[in-house]
Amino acid sequence: MRRTYIGVFIFLGIFAVLHAWIGWQLLPALTGDTGWIAAGAVVLAMSLLLMPAALFAPILKRRGMAEVSADRLAWAGMLAMGAFSSALLLTALRAIALALAPLLNLSAIHLHQLDEATAWLVLALTAAATVVGFLNARRTAAVVNVSVPIANLPPQLEGFTIVQISDIHVGPTIKRPYLQAIVDKVNTLHPDVVAITGDLVDGSVDQLAAHTEPLAQIKARHGAYFVTGNHEYYSNAHEWIEEVRRLGLTVLMNEHVVLSHEGAGLVLAGVTDFTAHQFDPAHRSDPHAAIENAPAGSPRILLAHQPRSAAAAAEAGFDLQLSGHTHGGQFFPWNFFVPLQQPYVAGLNRLHKLWIYVSRGTGYWGPPKRLLAPSEITRVMLTAG
Repeated sequence: MRRTYIGVFIFLGIFAVLHAWIGWQLLPALTGDTGWIAAGAVVLAMSLLLMPAALFAPILKRRGMAEVSADRLAWAGMLAMGAFSSALLLTALRAIALALAPLLNLSAIHLHQLDEATAWLVLALTAAATVVGFLNARRTAAVVNVSVPIANLPPQLEGFTIVQISDIHVGPTIKRPYLQAIVDKVNTLHPDVVAITGDLVDGSVDQLAAHTEPLAQIKARHGAYFVTGNHEYYSNAHEWIEEVRRLGLTVLMNEHVVLSHEGAGLVLAGVTDFTAHQFDPAHRSDPHAAIENAPAGSPRILLAHQPRSAAAAAEAGFDLQLSGHTHGGQFFPWNFFVPLQQPYVAGLNRLHKLWIYVSRGTGYWGPPKRLLAPSEITRVMLTAG
C-alpha cells in the first residue's frame, strides 16, 4: 500500500511539472492579462487532478460511488489525458521551433509574433486532435480484409474466414451500445469463426456483465473463441473466463480445438496472456502445450493476445498467429514506443514460417482518442500459399 501511495505522488509530481511547463510556455504568449493567465492555470490544474481521478474511478465505484458519477469522472479524466498528451507533444515541438527561430534572422517584432501565433496554433491543434481523435475512437470500427497465404492449405479451406475483434475494453467509457454495434457488424460478415483476442473488459463481472451480454449474439459457422488479455487479469480473470463461457463462447487456455470444414481439418488454438503467470502461475502462457497432440497436416492457427508470443508460436509450428494488445499505438506518437515492448505494432508480419497478424484493436483504452491508428474489425481469409 505504501508503494502505491509513493507511486501516486511520483506520478502527480511528474505530471505537475509537465503541466506547469506547458503553462509557462504558452500562457504568457497567449495573453498579457493576469486574469486570463490565472484562468489558464486553473484549467491546467483541473487537468492535473482529473487524470489520476479517472484512474481511481473504478476503485471509487467499488467503494460506493454511484456508477454514473464514477463514469463521468472517468470520462472527464480520460478526455483530459488525451488533450494533455497532444498539448505536451505540440508544446515541445513549438519550443524546438522557437529555439531555432533566431537562425532565420527575424526581427524582434517578428519573433514576438511567431511566439504568439505558435501558442495559438498549439491550442488549435490540441483541440482538433482531441475532437478528431474522439470521433475516430467512438465510431464503430471499420472492416479490414486480410488474406493470409497458408502453405499446403487444403482446397476445402480456401477462403475460410476468421473475423477477429480485440481490445474492446468495455468499461467506464465503453458500454453495451458500443459493443452491440460491433457484434451487429461482425454478424453481417457471416464468418466461419469469430476470434476475440483479449482485453475485452476493464472492470469486474458485477460492474460490466450487463454490458458484455451482446457477445451471446455472435453468429459464426464454427463458433466464437476467446483468449485472455492482460486486462482480464487486472479485473479478476477467473470470473471473466466463467462469464464468457456463460455467454456461449469457447475459452482457449493453452489448448486447441479441431474444426471440420467441408471435410478438411483446421486446428484452432489459444493461449493465456503472455503475462498471465504473474497473476496466476497455473495460467502461464504456453503455445507448445496449446498444440500438443494436434493432428498433423492441418493448418494451425493460434490466438494470442500479445505479439510477444510469436517466437514460441513459431517454434511450436503454427502457421498463423492472431494478436492484438498494441492498439497500433492508438494515437500519435505512441506508435513509436510500442516497439520497445512488442516485436510487431500492427498488420501482417512474418517470423520464419509463421504469419503474425496484429490488430489495432476494435475499441480503445484510456483516452477516447484514435489518431493515425484506426480501430478495426479484421476479416482474415485463408488462401493457398
